[in-house]
Amino acid sequence: MAGNTNRNSANLNRANLRLYLLGSILILWCAGICMRLVYLQIFRYGSFETKAQHQQQRTEEVSAKRGIIYDRAGRELAMSVAVDSAFAVPSEIPDPASAISLISRITKGDPRELLAKCKSAKSFCWVARKADADIADRIRALNLRGIYFQKESKRFYPKRDLGAQVIGYVGTDDEGLSGIEREFDDKLKGEPGRMIISVDAHKKWFGNVEKQPEPGQNVVLTIDEQIQYIAERELAAQMEQTHAEAGTVVVENPRTGEILALANYPTFNPNLSREITPQRLKDHAVSDIYEPGSTFKLVTIAAALEEKLTRPTEVFDCQMGSIVVNGMRIHDDKPWGNLTVAEILAHSSEVGAIKIGLRLGDDRFYKYIRGFGFGQQTGIELPGETRGLSKPASRWSKVSIAAISTGQEIGVSPLQLAAMVSTIANDGVRLPPHIVAATIEPQRAVQTVAFHPGEGIRVISPATAAEMKQMMQGVVLTGTGRKAILEGYSSAGKTGTAQKVDPTTHAYSRTKYIASFAGFAPINDPSIVVAVIIDSPVGPHHGADVSAPVFQRIAQQVLEYLHTPHDVEIPPNRQLLLARKISDKDLEEGSPDHLGEPIDEADANQSDTLDASSPSSPAQNGVKGVSPVQPGGNRQTMANAIVPAAFREKEPINPSPPPAPSSAVAEVPVPLPTNGTVVLDVEQGGIVVPSFIGKTVRTAIETAEESGLDLDAVGSGMAREQSPAAGTHVQTGSRVTVKFGR
Repeated sequence: MAGNTNRNSANLNRANLRLYLLGSILILWCAGICMRLVYLQIFRYGSFETKAQHQQQRTEEVSAKRGIIYDRAGRELAMSVAVDSAFAVPSEIPDPASAISLISRITKGDPRELLAKCKSAKSFCWVARKADADIADRIRALNLRGIYFQKESKRFYPKRDLGAQVIGYVGTDDEGLSGIEREFDDKLKGEPGRMIISVDAHKKWFGNVEKQPEPGQNVVLTIDEQIQYIAERELAAQMEQTHAEAGTVVVENPRTGEILALANYPTFNPNLSREITPQRLKDHAVSDIYEPGSTFKLVTIAAALEEKLTRPTEVFDCQMGSIVVNGMRIHDDKPWGNLTVAEILAHSSEVGAIKIGLRLGDDRFYKYIRGFGFGQQTGIELPGETRGLSKPASRWSKVSIAAISTGQEIGVSPLQLAAMVSTIANDGVRLPPHIVAATIEPQRAVQTVAFHPGEGIRVISPATAAEMKQMMQGVVLTGTGRKAILEGYSSAGKTGTAQKVDPTTHAYSRTKYIASFAGFAPINDPSIVVAVIIDSPVGPHHGADVSAPVFQRIAQQVLEYLHTPHDVEIPPNRQLLLARKISDKDLEEGSPDHLGEPIDEADANQSDTLDASSPSSPAQNGVKGVSPVQPGGNRQTMANAIVPAAFREKEPINPSPPPAPSSAVAEVPVPLPTNGTVVLDVEQGGIVVPSFIGKTVRTAIETAEESGLDLDAVGSGMAREQSPAAGTHVQTGSRVTVKFGR
């Protein structure tokens, strides 16, 4: 009995032990599970949530509304509009390859590239970013499953190619790629928002904007849309006529430094980004470097006047258009003799400019080159501005001062040229040019923007600037710039013609030229400065022929648009002075505007020319390369020859028909006697020379134009002498010499 009890007790103990052991295991197993759950739910919660969000959500940037670019009058030049962007959720598309193929046919994209991109992104893929309305409508009409649309901001340029190089353009992601869009990208682009795309277990997507984008700041330019249009239209017309490679026009307010227009050709439409090429994208006004040629004589003469080394009336011997500097012979285009400083500028004498430059010396000349802003950036708010090319005086060769005096061995940009002329027009004070007036926060209310000019630097005195203005007016009235005469406004300027360097031979080209003209108007209170540069025109290539007429057309329209008061009396018949026939030979300049050959080689060439001339050739009178132009001859072969007035072809003048008799009664012819002496009363024919005495240069030119005469003005001030005398009968188109004095 007792034994059975002990056995039962032992069995019970073993059973309890097993039960406790099993319970302990269960407790440990539950504890392990709980600890694992705690580990997963608490310690690994963040990583699992991130993985879940990565699988179920995708965050995309929402472009902010880019700031508006205005012109000076508040007209929109660049703005942002809401457009549709199509995107795909690849997991919802039954047949991705077919769907992508259909969309690519509409967007003209690469279907293989787009399909690969969608396969790599299972939850979100752009298929047509910022599509045009027509493309978006065609994609929507396909009614494809898994294709959705989201509104985005797209850049739009309402004026198309107007000011394209200045404004620039943006890429697909609204990043500025050129022009103001690039330079002010940080301020224009604003702060982008965030959009979250979520996909549930049924592969349905849900999108919401987590953060609203903040619009960018607006930029106000100094450009005037109307002036920009005038400049681009006239430049394009001249480019079409001359078939030039490129061209640029800068219109500046010399009193403030504001750029009113900056035109380039060729240009582009920023709305069509796929058609933009590097050649069209280039802003020639700020990034091109070229040798200015004769326009740089303004710096040479202004520096000499400021240093009291000469005066406008001082006479220089131009040595019949030839000078030797360190074994290099330099020629004028004409055999000039004695010329005053004013006439050196008006006729663009190389020899005269070199003699003035030699008086200056290297160091003083270089000081004024830097003073006028050459060899350094102007600081304009545009990307890619060049400094130009300007060597310090310590690195000049023995012929450098002669070359630089005539605009060679130095590289400038069109903007630097305009700034230099603006300095003279602004009474000798150089102001930094600006093309941005201000940046402003986007507001619904009308905002007033005040432009504050930069601090000016005096380069020359007001007295020197006044002398330069008068001499530059002489260039327009009597010199190489006569095609820049305005109607109702006085104007001043300087022409320039420079040969380009051939990149293959590294020598000056004989067929490629840079034609330029830079001037201002009116003279006493300049409102505008206009610089025109034409690169490689075909045919006529002098600045007087190619660039001065563009200046005339632009300046005339801009001054009228700005309501600038007339300072010159308009002729009663309102006939433009520039309409008169001006001989192209009278407007030629240059040497051909670069340093000549070594002295021995030049002498040999001159001897060959003299030997080839006929005994009656004007070459024997000391004029190099002169030969008469025969009627009907090929004028193109005489492009570089100097043709005296006696050999120039006269333009035919169509005589007006005789007036009809005032009476309707027919005149009865009077029979002549058959014998005896008949005395014929012959009326002296031709034109009666009017009196020019006491007239100003401009009034004399107008009087000569109305009379059909060609005026040769000598000096400045009031007319003192004339030849032929008043009352003399001469032929139409005859030349009358008038001497002016003060």
